Amino acid sequence: MQVHMALLRKGLGFLLTHASGKSQQLPFSHSAACAAIQKMSRVRVVDNSPLGNTPHHRPAKCIHVYNKTGVGKVGDKILLAIKGQKKKALIIGHKMPGPRMMPRFDSNNVVLIEDNGNPTGTRIKVPVPSSLRRLEGEYSKVLAIAQKFV
Repeated sequence: MQVHMALLRKGLGFLLTHASGKSQQLPFSHSAACAAIQKMSRVRVVDNSPLGNTPHHRPAKCIHVYNKTGVGKVGDKILLAIKGQKKKALIIGHKMPGPRMMPRFDSNNVVLIEDNGNPTGTRIKVPVPSSLRRLEGEYSKVLAIAQKFV
């Protein structure tokens, strides 16, 4: 019996149709990908820290967001898995459109920070949103090493 599979989108799964006329629903979610930073999101380290400057390794991934919603926005702290280590980072840009007059970036950008809030690197290679100045928190040292503001 030759099996003819036609994959058709239907609801929250794919409908698998055989030549015999039987159909079977496969579990598959086709919801839109979240462009904000949440668990297992790939991020780009944009400072010149030695840990974030290796191009031949797996990308850094978020493993925890330090806020109530679990979705990271600009100014939130996250925990990264990078090179087999766990490091804290500060979000300085994300893909998801934010509030009005907030810049939207092509990638999810983070800066590595130490446990006390000091940045690991000495320069930030990409523009930093100027709205980060208005947020409350220990961001003055991160803003001091930034080159450009948007």
